[in-house]
Amino acid sequence: MQRLKTRAQFQAVLAAPVVSRTAHFVLHRADLACLPPGPSPAGAGVDGHWLGALIPKRWARRAVTRNGIRRQIYAAAAGVTLRLPASAHVVRLRAAFDRRQFVSASSDALKRAVRKELDQLFARIAGAAAEAAP
Repeated sequence: MQRLKTRAQFQAVLAAPVVSRTAHFVLHRADLACLPPGPSPAGAGVDGHWLGALIPKRWARRAVTRNGIRRQIYAAAAGVTLRLPASAHVVRLRAAFDRRQFVSASSDALKRAVRKELDQLFARIAGAAAEAAP
């Protein structure tokens, strides 16, 4: 799985419709044809699976929280890559996790809650892709 790098790539995917949603996350998907060229490893074209994570400071104030959520997004997506259609995806945090419930920015409880929602987010789209396949 390759990562989206440029602002133009993120904007192209965010302009696409939402394909899955949970209480805190939204998943956008765009065809690879819509993806503008950007930095990629030598010999790698625009094919396969592309993923980006968008964690606004508005919803996760601490850098340790944003980085932890971003790591969880990439780890959860790596587990379901083969079940997803080849396209570009952006996972966007759309609501804050309650700081009264999750006091520590890197607590195990927060990690479990984030992972549970991400698994639900990707399971919905992976299930829909499996139903669409012949």
